[in-house]
Amino acid sequence: MMRSRFFLCLMFLFSSLTTLQAYDVEQDIAQIKQVQKEGQGNLAASKAVKQLSQSDASALIPILNSFEGANPLAVNWLRGAFETIASNAIKQNKLPVDQLEKFILDKSKNPRARRLAYETLIKVDSKAEDRLIPGMINDPSVTLRRDAVQRLIDEAKSLEKAGKKDQAKKVYQQALSGATDGDQVKAIVKPLRTLGQKIDLQKHFGFLSNWMIVGPFDNSDKKGYDTAYAPEEKIDFTSALKGKEGEVEWKSVNTEDDYGIFDIAKSISPYKGAVMYCTADFYSPEEQELEIRLGTPNAWKIWVNGKLLFARNEYHRGMVLDQYSVPVTFKPGKNVILLKLCQNEQTESWAQRYQFQLRIARPSGTGVLSQKPESTTQLSP
Repeated sequence: MMRSRFFLCLMFLFSSLTTLQAYDVEQDIAQIKQVQKEGQGNLAASKAVKQLSQSDASALIPILNSFEGANPLAVNWLRGAFETIASNAIKQNKLPVDQLEKFILDKSKNPRARRLAYETLIKVDSKAEDRLIPGMINDPSVTLRRDAVQRLIDEAKSLEKAGKKDQAKKVYQQALSGATDGDQVKAIVKPLRTLGQKIDLQKHFGFLSNWMIVGPFDNSDKKGYDTAYAPEEKIDFTSALKGKEGEVEWKSVNTEDDYGIFDIAKSISPYKGAVMYCTADFYSPEEQELEIRLGTPNAWKIWVNGKLLFARNEYHRGMVLDQYSVPVTFKPGKNVILLKLCQNEQTESWAQRYQFQLRIARPSGTGVLSQKPESTTQLSP
């Protein structure tokens, strides 16, 4: 009888300690997530990290789950605690490998957390990469998908080197289906075209290549950035507008550039101290949360359906693919995108670029095409 009571007491004590630890883990995580980049909460977060880092392996999944909604600074603190706990668990052979793999395979989880879980798992499971990465060619995690694409690129190169061109072509095509990073796309496209494959990169990336454009409007002394010219009030393709150099009208323009670059300076005129407006329609079959990804060396503002989404008053900082990513919720049917591009009056050679590229993508980076009903036109007043 006494022995039974003793074991019951031990079980109760163990259960209480486990509950207390779980509570402490949750409390520590909550404290860490309150840290701010201005230094607010640093002291409390530092204390919480030290306490959290002493937890056993049962805290690993809760920490990974906590990445969702955490700011970048908090994620760094949480990552530090995770790595400390994981290191100790590996030494003790207590890493929860099955739970980590389940977390990695759950595409709804935070991409950075999934990557951290993967990097931890492969430290103890040499077969995990071959087992997991091939299935991630279209994964929402940019880094995991990049690994999957790179494996295929390497495989295709080996096949091509061995003279197996048809097989190499198929593998390159498979790699392209998941590639969104510019360097990998170039590494795929060049050999594919050599092998005779026609590739529409504008379609692959989701670039908008057909635009209506009007201008120039006055941007002398950079005053045009904050001046609301007529297109900001109403888009009317039938009316002539008062521009910087007289009346201006909307005109249709397009680009055949692989990466959707439209060069205003070369295609229209190298205007200085000027504002140009460009508009295009994007048709969505349903409400979608996507991203407008823009590259331009010029100051800009962008609207969708009359609502200003984002603006940046900065000139000549270079231009790269996906330089800016602006979240947007597209409504079903037609959505009108209006882009305002401002060029200043600098005369240096490096300050002459007046161009842009714009594409529609999922948060993962994969392109999304406009699905225009056949009975409508691409652009309408």
